[in-house]
Amino acid sequence: MASTVVVTRPWVIHPLHAAFLGGVFPFYLATLLADYAYWTTYQIQWANFAAWLLVGAMVLTTLALLSGVVGLVRGSRRFAYVIVLAITWVLGFVNSLHHARDAWAVMPGGLVMSVILALLALVATVLGLCCLRNAGGVR
Repeated sequence: MASTVVVTRPWVIHPLHAAFLGGVFPFYLATLLADYAYWTTYQIQWANFAAWLLVGAMVLTTLALLSGVVGLVRGSRRFAYVIVLAITWVLGFVNSLHHARDAWAVMPGGLVMSVILALLALVATVLGLCCLRNAGGVR
């Protein structure tokens, strides 16, 4: 029985890109949890935690988006992933501006935007990492 090695390079993302993308969802989820903790306790430190976690999420989203655009330039055909990641970046920026307000003015808009961002980050992560199972191998 003969085996063939199939390599599908345009669909495989770079390991550094995967690392950036792998950190996007946990940061947005942690921001959501910190916003929820602030909404239930009104301890101002939770709003500060949410704002800093959102900064970390935005840094990783920016790096993943830049990696995705480079992947598109190099021949990847994953437009939906880059578009969802760009929408996540724009809404994350708006949420960052919302979290820059006074702590009492953050709720409930910050919590709603954090829920939306966590869902968008999950969709972007699934779209971005779904190609790794087809990375090539013996068929």
